[in-house]
Amino acid sequence: MNVPAVPESPRTPVEPARDPYQVYLDSLSSAESRRAMRGCLDRLAALVSGDEVSSGAGRPWHLLRYEHTVRIRALMTERGWSPAYVNKHLVALRRVLREAWRLGQMTAEEYQRAADLPTVEHTRLPTGQHVPPEVVGAALAACDRDDSPAGTRDAALLAVLYSTGCRRAEIAGMTLGDYDPGSRSLRVRGKRDKERMVYLTTEAVGRLERWLAVRGRPAGALFSPIGASGRLRVRDGGPAPMTGQAIADILARRLAEAGAMPRTPHDFRRTFIGELLDAGVDLATAQALVGHSSPATTARYDRRPERRRREAVDRITLPAPKPL
Repeated sequence: MNVPAVPESPRTPVEPARDPYQVYLDSLSSAESRRAMRGCLDRLAALVSGDEVSSGAGRPWHLLRYEHTVRIRALMTERGWSPAYVNKHLVALRRVLREAWRLGQMTAEEYQRAADLPTVEHTRLPTGQHVPPEVVGAALAACDRDDSPAGTRDAALLAVLYSTGCRRAEIAGMTLGDYDPGSRSLRVRGKRDKERMVYLTTEAVGRLERWLAVRGRPAGALFSPIGASGRLRVRDGGPAPMTGQAIADILARRLAEAGAMPRTPHDFRRTFIGELLDAGVDLATAQALVGHSSPATTARYDRRPERRRREAVDRITLPAPKPL
């Protein structure tokens, strides 16, 4: 293995309360974040151990030093991982080391040295796709052709997704109590449990109200799984919540039925931000609506500079061919 040897800790079971891996995952507020960071830490453990099915649980994270972490960073880039993918794993690595320090397993100096890893610099064009209005309309039409409860639910879900720009996990976490029809608003719990208000178009409210007529008004998840019998799945006496992956699967299925190219829920988020900025909404307002912690993140969704560069090129006329 190309990673400098890491001294093994005594082969005794690590209590979850003392395992930096578990403590870090427990500190994350959403199930999707925990799943993503668990995957990162498990892949890092596989790099260090050479065991492709290795788990990060119980590993001696506190024994990692700078020579180990810098080599782990190099191995990720050597394997062809994209800069963004490498940087995501570096975040997980720094955080698990910080938990080891908080648990008293590393000194402050040992932690600072091991975690002193620069991010991988890169400049790339924005990823993802714009979702044209006609694609959204075709997906809604596919939902409308389905006269089952799922068709009504999926139409409302797509309408909320398109008109709020919420993350799929945020929509999965919405409850009936988060909806205020008077103000056409939804309360959203975002990353790090931050709350914000988003607002629905009148058309989206109509779609949501039709779904609520099917769902009923008991407390519980705003959007719920529906069984083969057409009944909502129940948990604790109310509609059970969906997962973020279930929302992505619904979108994929309805777009396929509409004959449209695949798009992701995050493409809807990108489109929402781009439409706001195209309409002249100021950056601070757009940032607040989508729950970004930094305006620089929101600014990356701005399509206006690209359009202006294209319009500038359009002013150039290619000369007509003629002999000298």
